[in-house]
Amino acid sequence: MKQGLKKVLISTLAITLLAGSAGVLAQQAPKPENLIKWRQSAFQLVAWNTGRIKASVEGQYNKDEVQRAANTIAAIANSGLGGLFAAGTEQGKGWHDTSAKPELFKDGKHFAELNASFGKEATELAAVAGGGDVAAIKAQFGKLQRTCKSCHDDFKSKD
Repeated sequence: MKQGLKKVLISTLAITLLAGSAGVLAQQAPKPENLIKWRQSAFQLVAWNTGRIKASVEGQYNKDEVQRAANTIAAIANSGLGGLFAAGTEQGKGWHDTSAKPELFKDGKHFAELNASFGKEATELAAVAGGGDVAAIKAQFGKLQRTCKSCHDDFKSKD
């Protein structure tokens, strides 16, 4: 009887592990609409934090507010956003229709370069924000905004 119970337990364990592995594999290939939602959400967070920085450096400066916003942008910029523009997301709807141009999916090298530049300038902004020099922050913020504009000009459909 013990031998039979062992076989049942081993079989059950094997099936459980296989079922769990299938779930992990399914998670590695999210639905295109989820990828579109995630990238739209990420860029909304970038836009919100960009607005926080702009308001602070153009109005009543708040070092902590700028630092938090810059850190958030840097984290998002360096989080692997490029992976959210996978094949199959050229068209479709996340929270709304995607605004990515078809060219983005045809010129992966240029997109990767712009994405890397975004990450670099965002990281630099977070570093500069720590110093509290408003002029330096404005200069670096301008560099960051130019990376955004470059990508939008090349790869985002006009609203």
